[in-house]
Amino acid sequence: MADTADVKLTISFTSPDLDAEEKDQEVQKLLSQMKDLDEVEAVDRVVDPNTLEGTKSMTAWVVGQLITFVKPDNVKQVWGFLSDRLGNKAIEVEAEANGKKVKIKASSRQELEAAVKAIQELTNP
Repeated sequence: MADTADVKLTISFTSPDLDAEEKDQEVQKLLSQMKDLDEVEAVDRVVDPNTLEGTKSMTAWVVGQLITFVKPDNVKQVWGFLSDRLGNKAIEVEAEANGKKVKIKASSRQELEAAVKAIQELTNP
């Protein structure tokens, strides 16, 4: 799985224009695209911690969220990929590296570019 030195990115689709099903479709699309990226160490949906244990249902996912682990050196390339696909979508990204966290909301390419700078600062010792 992911290395502790990896940058953990949790991406949430937050657009009020999308209903739960549409947010889920966005996650599915992004998930399948990111699985093909060499720069991504791991990517998956976010498991809902409120799922009742012992239920026979499939694992419940947090609607509109995915989590990915990326080597610090690859953040810029992965972010370029995300910017191309999410440049006009309202998202929230929580990045975690070196015991530090940052939460960023973005809904434009400019905001995404500012976000990558904030994420890269996390990876600098």
